Amino acid sequence: MSAGDDGVMIERPSARLLVVDGRDRLLLFRFEHRSGPLQGKVFWATPGGGLDPGETYEEAARREMFEEVGLRIEDPGPQIARREATFPLSDGTLAHADERYFLLKVDDLAVSSTGWTDLERDVMTDHRWWSREDLDTTPDQIWPETIADMLVAVGVW
Repeated sequence: MSAGDDGVMIERPSARLLVVDGRDRLLLFRFEHRSGPLQGKVFWATPGGGLDPGETYEEAARREMFEEVGLRIEDPGPQIARREATFPLSDGTLAHADERYFLLKVDDLAVSSTGWTDLERDVMTDHRWWSREDLDTTPDQIWPETIADMLVAVGVW
């Protein structure tokens, strides 16, 4: 991938949450871009997002968990993985992301969209809990592709 027309690529430090329930299933959201530069792109990804100015990865993980899932947490769990990736954002801007993955185990969790932004309401069309078998057999695009490996490495699967 290359930078946008003006040659600018933004740096996007991000906190992502691997939310695992009592049945060892992983929470993922379906992103479906119906318009704009990413029109037609559909994939599943973890809750999480970019850091706000001055925010730590842990603070961003706590904030994103509340905004995207509806659960206030004090501790986002341990950081179990780090990934760097370059990809276009929904507005077409190219981003280089430094993603930190936190493992959060929950018993039962009802996802709430109350804190979603307008953009999230537009592109986040579904959520579901995935077993390892689900991930291993789905034809759908999952981001990151190594998510099952992350959970195996820490003994969840």
